[in-house]
Amino acid sequence: MIKPIIGFIGIGLMGGNMVENLQKRGFELVVLDRASDKVATILARGNAQRAASPKELAKKSDIIMLCLTTSEVVEKTVYGDDGILAGIKQGAVLIDFGTSIPASTRKIGADLAAKGAGMVDAPLGRTPAHAKDGLLNIMAAGDKQTFDKVKPVLDEQGENVFYLGALGAGHVTKLINNFMGMTTVCTMSQAFAIADRAGVDRQQLFDIMAAGPSNSPFMGFCKSYAVDGVSDLGFSINNASKDLGYFLKMAKDMGTRAEIAEGASHNLQAAVDAGIGDSNVPEIVDYFMNLNS
Repeated sequence: MIKPIIGFIGIGLMGGNMVENLQKRGFELVVLDRASDKVATILARGNAQRAASPKELAKKSDIIMLCLTTSEVVEKTVYGDDGILAGIKQGAVLIDFGTSIPASTRKIGADLAAKGAGMVDAPLGRTPAHAKDGLLNIMAAGDKQTFDKVKPVLDEQGENVFYLGALGAGHVTKLINNFMGMTTVCTMSQAFAIADRAGVDRQQLFDIMAAGPSNSPFMGFCKSYAVDGVSDLGFSINNASKDLGYFLKMAKDMGTRAEIAEGASHNLQAAVDAGIGDSNVPEIVDYFMNLNS
C-alpha cells in the first residue's frame, strides 16, 4: 500500500514525538511550525520537507494533522488567507488531534465537506512518551467512511483507537475526560493542602485514601508532587484551565450548567492569575497552601 503524504502542523512536545513516530514508520512528512529548530530536527531525519504556509502544506498533503493549542488557533490555521481551506485537495482529510470546542469542529468539518474534503476530530490520551512509540489513546469521530480511510494511519500512532460517531464526538469525549481528571486533581490537591494546615501528614492521608475506592492514577500524580516533590504529570495548569473553560462553554451550548466544573475552573484560573500557569497541574497544591479566607 502506498503511504499517504502527511502534513503536520504543531510540533510541540506531543506533536514533535508524533512526527518522529511517523517518520520511523516510513511516512513522508510536510511540516509547519514557528520553531525553526524543531523543524530542522525533523528535516535532518530525512523524508520530510517544510511548508511556508498552511495553504502550501495542504496542497502537498493527503492527510493534514493538527496538534495545536486552542480552537482559536485551529480556526486561524484553517480559515486564514493562506490557510488549509484555501489549499486542501479534494479527497484529503484533516485530523485535529488537539482539544477543541465541538461546535467549532463541526463548522470546520462542514466547510471542508463543501470543498470535497473530510475531517476527523481525534483528541489524544496518554503522554508524549507514548506518542513517540505510537501508543497513544485516540478518541476519533467523524463520517465513518472518512474515519475508515485514515484509520490505518491512526493505528500507527495509537495503541487504542476508539471510534465515537459523528464529527465532534471526539472533542466532546475529551472535554468530559479532562473535566473528570482535572476536577480530581484540584480536589486531591486541596485535600493535601487542608490536611497540611490541620497538621495531618500528607503521606498518611494518601495511604488511607489510596486504600479505599478514591484511589486513582490522578491521585498518584497528586501524591507524587504533594508528598514526594516530583511533578510527573506533563500537563500544565494553563492547559487545564483552557480545557475546563471549553467544557463549560460546551455545557452552556447544550443549555445546561456544570457547577462542579465551574468550581474547578475558578481554581485553575486563579492559579494562572497567581503566576503558576506553566506549572504542571498537581502543583496547584501550592496555590491552595497560600489561599487565605
